[in-house]
Amino acid sequence: MATIGSFEAKTKFSALLERVEQGEQILITRRGKPVARLMPIATARKEKVSAAMERLRKLRKGTTLGGLGWKELRDAGRKY
Repeated sequence: MATIGSFEAKTKFSALLERVEQGEQILITRRGKPVARLMPIATARKEKVSAAMERLRKLRKGTTLGGLGWKELRDAGRKY
C-alpha cells in the first residue's frame, strides 16, 4: 500500500483516483500519522462483508438452541 501526505494527496488527487481505479490502495497521512485510506469501493465492501461474517461466526460458536432442533423452532413459528 502506497503512503502519501495529505498536502500531496490534495494536489495529486486526480492521479490518485486513477491509481485507485486500477485496484491500488493508498494510505493518506498528516504529519506522519495515518488519517485515511483511499481504496476501490469493491475492496471496501469485501472488507465489511468479511468482518461481518467473522463476527457472526464468533457469535454462533457460543449459541445453542436449548436442546431443540431448528426444524421444531421453524414449525412452531409457522403456527402463528
